[in-house]
Amino acid sequence: MIPRRAFPLGALCAAALLAAPAVLAQPAYPSKPITIVVGYPPGGSTDLTGRTLGDALSRQLGVPVVIENLGGAGGTIGAQKVASAAPDGYTLLVGANNEVAISKLVTKTVKYELKDFTPLGLIASQPMVLVASTATGVKNLGEFIAKAKAAPGKYSYGSSGVGTALHLAGEMVKERAGVFMTHIPYRGVAPLTSDLVGGNLEYGVFVLSSGLPHIKSGKVVALGTTEARRSPLTPDIPALGEHPQLKGIDIGTWFVLMGPARLPEAVTTRLKTALAEALKSPEFRQKMEASGSTVAAPGTDVQQFLASEVAKYQKIVQFAKIEQ
Repeated sequence: MIPRRAFPLGALCAAALLAAPAVLAQPAYPSKPITIVVGYPPGGSTDLTGRTLGDALSRQLGVPVVIENLGGAGGTIGAQKVASAAPDGYTLLVGANNEVAISKLVTKTVKYELKDFTPLGLIASQPMVLVASTATGVKNLGEFIAKAKAAPGKYSYGSSGVGTALHLAGEMVKERAGVFMTHIPYRGVAPLTSDLVGGNLEYGVFVLSSGLPHIKSGKVVALGTTEARRSPLTPDIPALGEHPQLKGIDIGTWFVLMGPARLPEAVTTRLKTALAEALKSPEFRQKMEASGSTVAAPGTDVQQFLASEVAKYQKIVQFAKIEQ
């Protein structure tokens, strides 16, 4: 038997390399389809944003992007799936205010936190709109505030549910105007609209894209949009903050792309670059603007944005004493 030490060191290293499994070479990202989870059923504004972005990212990344609708619990079931997914860049979330920034503040059963995600970028935003039933006879913000102040607790407003961005927008109006109204949570736009049109509910808060058809048809009266400036889509509807008693109101519905925490740096960079290119795409911008959204400026500091939004919501939640 030849002693082991008789083999040259170089030969031993070469043999070891040949015997080792070929695990060092990893395919470039992405090398297979990517899934974007949307925490709502098909047809809503988050789903529309997710599908529009999915098409744009697919063109940028060169792989299919599949939308998985995982509705329930105000978007938190879908968000939890992404928070728990492998950090490889193949499971992403297109999320909105509720599941990303609000739910943890109002619902004890939500297990994830912002630190469980890698924020990749802001996609778009759109305002909400405060509307009145035609049965109220209210035509503008001045009349709305005067009526509500004259009869504390007499009137109610509806939203899409407790702790949603629409609910928080309504509570912000109450806080700034110094009025008291009862909040009525609804399970979707259809029953909310039905009660407003039928005169069974005085006021309501819609996402602008959802409320606009009913405003245009004259079924409800638009009182004001919720972002700091008027929406380009509805320049004739004042921003709530234009009224002296509602100054400073600036709250909208927004959409963000996120992955699980601990995404590899190379994957994060690739996705951020693809998102920035998608946001500049004329086709993407046209589709989003047609839906009532304003596309985010590429390079927006998403970490800073989310931190400021959470701080804003925390104040409203404390004022309204919202907890589930």
